[in-house]
Amino acid sequence: MLMARQTHVSIKTPEEQARMRVAGRLAADVLDMIGEHVRPGVTTDELNDLCHRHIVEAQGAIPAPLNYGGGGGRIPFPKSICTSVNHVVCHGIPGDRRLKAGDIVNVDITVIKDGFHGDTSRMFLVGKCSLQAERLCRVAFEAMWEGIRSIRPGTRLGDLGHSVQRHVEAQGYSVVREYCGHGIGRVFHEDPQILHYGEPGTGLALEAGMTFTVEPMVNAGRRHVKLLPDGWTVVTKDHSLSAQWEHTVLVTPTGVEVLTLGAADRTA
Repeated sequence: MLMARQTHVSIKTPEEQARMRVAGRLAADVLDMIGEHVRPGVTTDELNDLCHRHIVEAQGAIPAPLNYGGGGGRIPFPKSICTSVNHVVCHGIPGDRRLKAGDIVNVDITVIKDGFHGDTSRMFLVGKCSLQAERLCRVAFEAMWEGIRSIRPGTRLGDLGHSVQRHVEAQGYSVVREYCGHGIGRVFHEDPQILHYGEPGTGLALEAGMTFTVEPMVNAGRRHVKLLPDGWTVVTKDHSLSAQWEHTVLVTPTGVEVLTLGAADRTA
């Protein structure tokens, strides 16, 4: 999501970590639920409505994006999820667009439960997609995991960013630099900024108890993006495809815990 100024990084207590686990699991459950509905002919607004009802009615939670932000002439985000299709990099606003076979779409979910946020997104392939689109989505997924696997106490943010950038650029793709991951907890977007590029050995050293998102945005073409007049939707300048995956993670004393694993990937 949007970059934030780095000032203070919170260390979550064991109780706060437990609440983050609950929120993270709920966010992942929404993505598990919506997957079967992402198919040709559905509108992104219909996906939004399904997710909204599931979050509010089934989970007793709050969709964090709804009415988020605003100010400075920008309207608050008007929907409960983000749906970013094809060349949309992030923050796509659900609407009356119908998905068609060959589209790729990122569905980004953030829920608030008992005052804590869980934030995660996945790419979905709509019907039969091109090999190029499939490869882009796979590389973006791998890049996210390269970053996650680098996380442990003492890792510097430059190490994390470099691990993502190295994997993406080795595949001939580019990493978006204007938008990044972020700290998360009681606040949707808090410190630190999690850049998905960087120099090894630079930046903040991670500590156990930190929680943040890893969410590289990977473009098939050049890295440059532009913001549309709606004040939210970000697209690639060259109209090339873009893909993104996202997990919320917790730095543990020995490594990292992913808080937003889907049901198929959980061990407990």
